[in-house]
Amino acid sequence: MRVNAVFTRASFRVMKPITFAIPALICACVTTGTYNKKVAELTKLHDQDVAAANERERAQNARIAELEKGSIDLQTKLIDAQAALDKASSERTALQKKLDDGTQLVTTMKERLEKLGQNVDGLVKERSQLAQAMADTNARLEELRKQKAAADARAAQYRAVVARLRSMIDSHQLQVAIRGGRMIIALPNDVLFESGRTDVKSDGKAALAKVALALAPITDRSFLVAGHTDNVPIKTELFPSNWELSTRRAVEVVHYLVSQGMNPKLLAAAGYGEFDPVAPNDTVEHRAQNRRIEIVLQPNLSDLPPLDDAVAK
Repeated sequence: MRVNAVFTRASFRVMKPITFAIPALICACVTTGTYNKKVAELTKLHDQDVAAANERERAQNARIAELEKGSIDLQTKLIDAQAALDKASSERTALQKKLDDGTQLVTTMKERLEKLGQNVDGLVKERSQLAQAMADTNARLEELRKQKAAADARAAQYRAVVARLRSMIDSHQLQVAIRGGRMIIALPNDVLFESGRTDVKSDGKAALAKVALALAPITDRSFLVAGHTDNVPIKTELFPSNWELSTRRAVEVVHYLVSQGMNPKLLAAAGYGEFDPVAPNDTVEHRAQNRRIEIVLQPNLSDLPPLDDAVAK
């Protein structure tokens, strides 16, 4: 219908000038050829107008179809978006409910703990303190293990020395004892020295040679050779007191032990006189026990407890 309307209007526009042009053309004696030419031109213009109108209509119809398809696609996307929004809103509501429930549960549990006299913050602090205490205990336990291992090593060393000196112990040439945590080898003065003298007797040298043989393998300890007397005073030009006598005898023993292969860097001498007795000086036998040379196996510094522990005690 729209194409027909266009054609009618165009025909009217064409025909109207032709109607009024005929008398003029007759009057002007227009030729038939000229007339037909004009009609052909008008007809061509009319056809071009009709074709252009049809092309515009097809373009408009295509555009309308395209817009309608785009509208449908947008409508579909809008529906999908609305569905996604609804789902997200539902999930958010569910998560919010879970969060509210969890918060309420935490609040309830904390209130219950507080009612039971257990404050959460206090428990955390207590746990930290317990962890520190456990770490300190483990460190102390490790230190005790080391000390036990050192003590076991010392005990094994003591047993080895005793085994090497067993024959002398059995023959009463010397005694081995543990006093104050230290191993002590005690030799009576009667075996080593004549009364009031400091030079070692031949029997004493034989005994000291056996002692040196037993102690020389110990290279990680130092030895203190200590001289002791009874309380009978001495006052000579060489020995104004028992201190000088006991010290001189200790030095003589050190020299002889060195001559028998012991390391001089591991030996020291000291004299105690009558001031470190092992028995009362009330009988001949007791005074004989106090007259002695003691070889003391000294502890290593590594055997001592850490300084912090020693101060704490």
